[in-house]
Order: sequence, then C-alpha cells, then structure tokens
Amino acid sequence: MNNIPSVDLADFLSDDPDRKQKFVNEIGTAYEEIGFVALKHHFLSDELVDELYKEVKLFFDLPLETKKKYEIEGLAGQRGYISFGKEHAKGKKEGDLKEFWHFGQEPAEDANLTEEYPDNVQVEELQDFNHVGMEAYRMLEKTGIYVLRALALHIGLKETYFDHWASNGNSILRPIHYPPISEEPKGAVRAGAHGDINLITLLMGASTGGLQVLRKDGEWIDAIPQEDELVINVGDMLERLTNNKLRSTVHRVINPPKEEWGNPRYSIPFFLHPRSEMPLNCLEECIDEENPKQYEDITAGDFLHQRLVEIGLLKK
Repeated sequence: MNNIPSVDLADFLSDDPDRKQKFVNEIGTAYEEIGFVALKHHFLSDELVDELYKEVKLFFDLPLETKKKYEIEGLAGQRGYISFGKEHAKGKKEGDLKEFWHFGQEPAEDANLTEEYPDNVQVEELQDFNHVGMEAYRMLEKTGIYVLRALALHIGLKETYFDHWASNGNSILRPIHYPPISEEPKGAVRAGAHGDINLITLLMGASTGGLQVLRKDGEWIDAIPQEDELVINVGDMLERLTNNKLRSTVHRVINPPKEEWGNPRYSIPFFLHPRSEMPLNCLEECIDEENPKQYEDITAGDFLHQRLVEIGLLKK
C-alpha cells in the first residue's frame, strides 16, 4: 500500500444496502490496517471550500500585531489565534513551523451540555471570516457523524451510537498556515510526527503535499488525495475506545524540498471531539481473549486535558 485507500460516502448514503455495507467494510478495513482514508462526496461544496480558503489567507496575511490581539491568554489555545512555533508534537521540544486559528463549537440551545464552551473569537477586520468558518465547521461535523455511523456498524454497535456524543461535541476547526521557510530549520518540521487526540480528523488541503503516514512496517508513505477528497483518520480517543481495533496512525507534515521553501502551505483539519463526559472505556465488543482490555477507564475531557499539557498548549 503506497497511498491511503479512497472511499465514497455516496455509497453509505445510498438506498442500496449492498453499497452501504460496501462502504462500512472498506472504511472499517482501512482503519484497522492504516487508520487513514481519502473520502469523496462529503458535504463541503467547492464554493464553500474556495470561500474558506480565501478568508483564511486574508487572515494570515494580516500584520502580526493584528493577529496577536486574537491570541487570548487563558484559553489554552482552544479558540482564536495561536502564533508561530507555539505548539509541538508530544515528546518534542522544537515548535512546529506553523501558525493557526481555532473555531470551536457553538452548541444548539437544546444541547443540554454539562460544560460551557468558550466563545469563538470574532475577527473585526474580516466581516465574512467567522461565519464562513462556522459554515464549514457544520458541514465537516455532519460528514464526520456519518463516518462514525459507518464505524459503529463495523464495530457491531447501533448505527447512531456516536450521534449524541459527537453532536454539540468539543470539536475544533483549525485553519493552519505554514509560512515560507527562510533558513535551515534546526530540527523543526512543519508538523512533527504525532497521533491526533480526538475521535476522527477530517482534513482539507492535504492535496498540496507534505502529509505523510507511518505504515505498519515502519515506512512513511505520502497521503495524496484527489483535490475533491477529504483525508480522514482515526484519533487516539477512537483507538482507545475500540481497544486498538481501529488504528490512530502516526503522521507528520514534512518540510518541502529546498527549491520550494518560498511557498506557503495551508491546510484545514477538523478535529471531531465528543462531549467531554463521553466515557472512553474500551468497548466490550472490542475485548476478547486474544485482545484483552488495554486501557484504563477515562472520560474524553480528562484525556484531552492530559494531551493539551503534553503538546504545550496547556500549562500543568
């Protein structure tokens, strides 16, 4: 396998039970073997994608002093602007060569949450930035919930098992800007090798190159989707919940060849998190004699807190 498998959400959404089961089998097998797929026929329109990239580029082109006023102390980087080099991969000291923005959940009035999410930070200079960002957030959340429905069936759960936990969950949309590289990086890369924290990640912008996935045999392979496909991978929460049945695969964004250092890179991952009170206790359906329970019981909120400390966004 030299590239990640491609799957078609239209199969799952069709009225043909065989097509639906085909999608469940394909994505389930891919997530057991490599933890990544490229997904076509998601809910993002080309127009919305173009509009989002336009707004994101306009924001990152603002002067640094303007962007810095949206870097809010005390939010652990969970909303607003996070400046260049602030985040690092778990176990690394060098900051990643990126700056980024976080849009967070704006829950429905009837969400009945046990926690209060921080408000999103509003960008005064760009009147369309926030509403375009949140429109994309909703379409990615919708796509992610359908992927989780397929995975629930693959695991042997009720199809809607994840619906409550993922709807109004603590998800994050993260537009990232990797600026041009001006000098030899001292041990730093655009994004160090890491696994994602959340249930699943839906990524826009991987078609520009640089994303690599670690195969089971220890070889790094390029993840190169078609331009209209999202890259979707398993996060650590889902690996833990399924007792390692579904794989959270280590991945990275490598620096480009020297002749391309002058080119910026943009990507926009959506980290689908559940509500913080969701138990990540290993599912009984994923425990047997050959694969005994691998993890202690923990909630999604406590697991997230641990990981934010480990990657440098939250102080102990």
